[in-house]
Amino acid sequence: MIQRVGEAIVLRTWPFQEADLLVSLFTREQGKVKGVARHAMRSRRRFGGALEPMTHVRASYAERPRQELVRLDAFEVLSSPMSRPVDYERLAAIELVAEVLEAAMPEGAPEDAVFRLAIAVQQELQVGRVWMPVTYFALWMSRLLGWMPELGRCVMCGRDLRGETLWWSAAADGVTCEEDRRGGSLTISAESSAAAARMFRGTVRSLAEEEWPKARAADLRRFSLELLERNLEERLASARTLR
Repeated sequence: MIQRVGEAIVLRTWPFQEADLLVSLFTREQGKVKGVARHAMRSRRRFGGALEPMTHVRASYAERPRQELVRLDAFEVLSSPMSRPVDYERLAAIELVAEVLEAAMPEGAPEDAVFRLAIAVQQELQVGRVWMPVTYFALWMSRLLGWMPELGRCVMCGRDLRGETLWWSAAADGVTCEEDRRGGSLTISAESSAAAARMFRGTVRSLAEEEWPKARAADLRRFSLELLERNLEERLASARTLR
């Protein structure tokens, strides 16, 4: 048996036998792992409030030979988006980040850049921001996973689209100019395209002090979320809730 202690993000829990819980964790050193929290529904002593989605914990767990599930021993909460009152929008955003990580990350494959992105976004959600962190997360997840097309150039004619409106279709790759737009295409405004460029250049923290109402870059957020859904080949329930 190998005993491990390390940083992790709680993604999801399921009832598992009597009073146990099956827990999906995204760990910094081992990627996604699943484990059993014994008696977690009956006793809160070892896990407390550490089993909520997107809780950043220091997890103690044991790997057993020839068994897929680890034994979860204890969690120390490092930070939690539930540490402050949670409204409907923020809860939907928290669940979106957790759902994307659960769907996108393979088991046993550490991705430090994705882990750092998730923690940075979690910290902004924790203090009550929603729309900018969600947009930033959706953009960067697609980029880190190799799914983000070049947003500054028409995929059809090669025209430089910086400073212009972009056209995109949920059924095809890339963005286009207006002349090459496909049937049923939607737009990303020049302002939203500029916001995407800033997000790719900066950190989520550097953008945190700006006013970011729901309407700002809503077209960019829709594009980013539908790009994730297309590549994950599944609909994100939390994205529909957020919309």
